[in-house]
Amino acid sequence: CVHWDSRGHGGATLMMGEGAMASYSNRLRVNTRSSTETEVVTVDRYMPEILWTMNFLREQGFPVELSRIAQDNQAAQQLETRGRFSSTSRTKHFKNKVFFVKDQVDQGEVAIVDCPTSVMWADFMTKPLQGQLYKEMRARIMGCDVDYVDA
Repeated sequence: CVHWDSRGHGGATLMMGEGAMASYSNRLRVNTRSSTETEVVTVDRYMPEILWTMNFLREQGFPVELSRIAQDNQAAQQLETRGRFSSTSRTKHFKNKVFFVKDQVDQGEVAIVDCPTSVMWADFMTKPLQGQLYKEMRARIMGCDVDYVDA
């Protein structure tokens, strides 16, 4: 999704157990040049929320080891886990965001995991899904039955 001012759209879903604990869907604050950059900027934008939630849960006595960030963009995964070793002249303009995410990966706070696009729950917030895929993602995020009908 691209807005009138050419800014992209990003979304995130914080999952805990079987449902969504929090969901976000916002226009990005900066213009991005590629889908890879959009993915990295989105992870960077929601990283403070992820870290705050992890620390809050730890302080409440819940054993939180690390958060898994599901990513369906292979290039973004490489940048977020390998940092400058995956960086080229085409990625220099957003390297600070890449390295903030990579620092969190290196510290063991988060892990970037591959997630097929067909089960990317955050897509529910940013793409116009239809049919069975919409029903499956709605059921997962809302914790309801796939065939749920509002009476």
